[in-house]
Amino acid sequence: MELSKRMQSMPYSAIRKLTPYADKAKAQGKHVYHLNIGAPDVETPQEFFDAINNADLDVLSYAPAAGLMDLREAMADYYKANDIPMEASDIVITAGGSEALLFALLALTDIGDEVLTCEPYYTNYFSYFKWAANEYVTFPTSVENNFHLPSKEEIVSKITDRTKVLLLSNPGNPTGTVYTKAEIRLLADIAKEYNLYIIADEVYREFIFDGAEYQSFGSLDDIDDRLIIIDSISKRYSACGARIGCLATRNNELRDAFVKLATGRLAAPTLEMIGAAALYRKTPEYFQEVNREYQHRRDVMVEELNKIEGVTCSNTAGAFYTIADLPIEDADHFCRWLLEEFDVDGETLMMAPAAGFYEHSENFRNQVRIAFVLNAESLKKSANILAEGLKAYKAR
Repeated sequence: MELSKRMQSMPYSAIRKLTPYADKAKAQGKHVYHLNIGAPDVETPQEFFDAINNADLDVLSYAPAAGLMDLREAMADYYKANDIPMEASDIVITAGGSEALLFALLALTDIGDEVLTCEPYYTNYFSYFKWAANEYVTFPTSVENNFHLPSKEEIVSKITDRTKVLLLSNPGNPTGTVYTKAEIRLLADIAKEYNLYIIADEVYREFIFDGAEYQSFGSLDDIDDRLIIIDSISKRYSACGARIGCLATRNNELRDAFVKLATGRLAAPTLEMIGAAALYRKTPEYFQEVNREYQHRRDVMVEELNKIEGVTCSNTAGAFYTIADLPIEDADHFCRWLLEEFDVDGETLMMAPAAGFYEHSENFRNQVRIAFVLNAESLKKSANILAEGLKAYKAR
């Protein structure tokens, strides 16, 4: 007996593939700074816990398949405040943004259909392409252009008669790129011209730095028939463990398809939805404070990285990631070596080898994705470990 071909062809997530090595390092008494995963150390707002503690429930029963109406209404108010005209009826609650992506792919594609996205892309997209039995095609972006879009001609050259969906993260993961209004308009026009759906992964919407202007696909009024927004409270409210996300679309046929899929897993978790509704009623001032903190962390991380001989990275414009080029040939081996054989005063570092974020991974084996989700002091210590580690690694 053997596992399915789908399972045999699926790699571990580049974000967590080195976890066994990190666990072993911790068992040896080392402290590991986790820059491999977007798990912020910013405190989850107390309102989330208060709402759950104050829930007046005698029985913890299934919620509606589409999610608690109170949460959907709170999210609709949030969207309208961000110039995204959504009603509660346009929103389906999911178990995190990951389930939202899976539902979207299952509803929009058949086996062998193609999804078009950029390279690099969020590495876990690949897992969902496999689950939905999709093929995927990428158009390239580069650090020289801060990972902004290539020309229209280069993008459309990747479209075939099997392409059904255009998938994009904005702000970008793993690049931190914030696309301009002109770029969003370009992709919307391409989707209309080639009859493609748009899956817009906008879970980092609030994290925009240096006064940049953000453009949501949801604020365009001419793509209602083809737009699906994926969203989540994981990053927005530092509530990764709650696993509450959503699909939002003004296409009623699509919305009904998502509800049909949601009935198959019965419901998202009730208590977490109660907590999430309280989060979505927080005032906008919360985001201003959190955004300042992440911009400070970005500034610290980029400054410290660029001090290291041979290391280069872009000054990311949003989210909380940067792609860094290291002066080595194999970042996967180097990241394992840091965890297995290196420390500074009992502390070491875990990063995500960036090759797993590329379709053409062989060209980017020297890159890592770094998540600046820790406090500034921890980021400085992490950069020092990286600098000392590179010296020791090259001197072996």
